[in-house]
Amino acid sequence: MKKFFAIFSLVALSLTACDKGVDTNEAKGKGSVAFKVGETTEVVDTRANVSCTTPAAEDFSLRIEGVDSSYAADYDNIAIFNENNYLVEGQYKATVSAGSLAEEGYDKAMFVGSKEFAVAARQHTDVEITATIANALVKVEVTENFTNYFVGGHSLKLTTAAGNEFDVTEQTEPIFFAPGAFTVSGSAIKQPNQSGKGGVEVTLPEYKNESAVAQTLYIVKLDVENVGGATLTITLNETLVESIDIEQELNDNAEEA
Repeated sequence: MKKFFAIFSLVALSLTACDKGVDTNEAKGKGSVAFKVGETTEVVDTRANVSCTTPAAEDFSLRIEGVDSSYAADYDNIAIFNENNYLVEGQYKATVSAGSLAEEGYDKAMFVGSKEFAVAARQHTDVEITATIANALVKVEVTENFTNYFVGGHSLKLTTAAGNEFDVTEQTEPIFFAPGAFTVSGSAIKQPNQSGKGGVEVTLPEYKNESAVAQTLYIVKLDVENVGGATLTITLNETLVESIDIEQELNDNAEEA
C-alpha cells in the first residue's frame, strides 16, 4: 500500500521590502521548496505489500545535496527545513529516510527515498518523494509433508551477515535485515521406521544466500517428497535450489533416543 504525507513548507514571507517590493530571499536568487513524502510497503518480486509499521511524516530525516554545487545540508526531520525553506537557484538531490538497517528483526523496516529537483529563483518548487523498504526480507517455511516426515520435530535458525540469529522454526512474519548474506540452518528428527533408529536427529543442509537485495522478500521453503524414496527439497521463491536424498546424504547427528 502507498500513502503520502504532505509536508508543507512555511508560508513564504510575502511582506514586501519598503524600498524594493521584493522578498529578501527572492532578491538573493532563491526559491522556496516544499516536500511531499510517502512510502510504499510493496516488495519488488511479488508486487505484494508486506505488513509492517510505517513511519509518520515527522520520522523522516532529510539530506539535501547540490548536483551542480558542493552544497550539502542535513536535517533531523523535514519540519526543521521548513523553518527556512529557501534554496539558491540550482540542481539538488533530496534523500529522506526513517529507521535503521542496524536494527534487524520482525517489524524493523527502514524506508529510504530520493529525488533530484531544480530550484528557480523567485519560484516555488514542490518535490514528491516515495520512500521504499531499504531492508531485505526473509521468511522460512516448511510443508506439511516435511513435518509429517520429521515427526520428532525440527529446529530452524536464520543468521544474517551482521551475526544476528533468529529462531524461525515456526516463523509467520518476515524478518527485516540489512541487504547482503543470510543463512538458514537447522536439524530435524527422523521417523523411527524410516531411519532404522528411534528418533535420530539429523543436520539439515544449510542454505546460504550471498546477495539478498533491498525491497525483496525471500521465501525459503523446506519440503519432503516421497517419490521412489524420501527427498528433501529447498526452494527459494518457488525455484528449486537443492534436492537431497534423505536416506543416503543426510548424516545422523545424534545417538538413538
